[in-house]
Amino acid sequence: MSDQLPLPPVEMRQLVAPTDPKFFDNPDHTLVFPDIPLEKQASVFDFGCGCGRIARQLIQQEPRPKTYLGIDLHKGMIKWCVDNLKPLASGFDFLHHDVYNLGFNPNGKTDRIHFPVKDRTFSLVIAWSVFTHLLENQAEFYLKEVARILDRDGIFLSTWFTFNKLEFPMMQTFQNALYINETDLTNAVIFDRAWLKTALANVGLVITRITPPQIRGFQWLTEIEHSGGGRPEVDFPEDRSPIGIYRSPVIEKRVDKIGL
Repeated sequence: MSDQLPLPPVEMRQLVAPTDPKFFDNPDHTLVFPDIPLEKQASVFDFGCGCGRIARQLIQQEPRPKTYLGIDLHKGMIKWCVDNLKPLASGFDFLHHDVYNLGFNPNGKTDRIHFPVKDRTFSLVIAWSVFTHLLENQAEFYLKEVARILDRDGIFLSTWFTFNKLEFPMMQTFQNALYINETDLTNAVIFDRAWLKTALANVGLVITRITPPQIRGFQWLTEIEHSGGGRPEVDFPEDRSPIGIYRSPVIEKRVDKIGL
């Protein structure tokens, strides 16, 4: 199957993940998310699917999801997925999420749009490297959307940059995020952990499992469920990961090559 599936062009891969094809491939047809029960992978919503990194792996998975919908604000990547992956995978679809982003969708007219699906539609919602690039009010909006479309027994798998605001005494009560780029605030957004737990609780969600980052301060992987779903809420452990560097890609000189 991997030989039959096209690989996204390198210009797109550079924007979403390491360019090595192994990060887009699943030649052994194993579960892409082995810690998620198979029955929870029947219907998948991929918020921020990019050029199909996870979709491509799920297509090769045995058994693959019965339904999959990937959305992304990068129009060129969605077109690539529709042209190259959708025809090879029954039940898989991709839609352009036309929200504004300085680097990936500068012509978008608004900064948030409701997901184009009905309530309680998906057993697994994925947001990999998405909430790490949303402003606080956007994050609150999309957490509400996730809670709406997630099946009552479903799992929301997402990554976050986090910090403890108690270590920043100068911050106001209404300030809950840190930013690293004065030109594009969404380059990387770091959220206060207490704020995150409260924002989730406000939409009826709780964190039930946390995987620390491989590099200290990088993305925490969280499993999130509807409250009262059976698994207890967990707290963030201390970050004991080794210190390292994992910088976001620079995109200014490549936008003309990737179909914006």
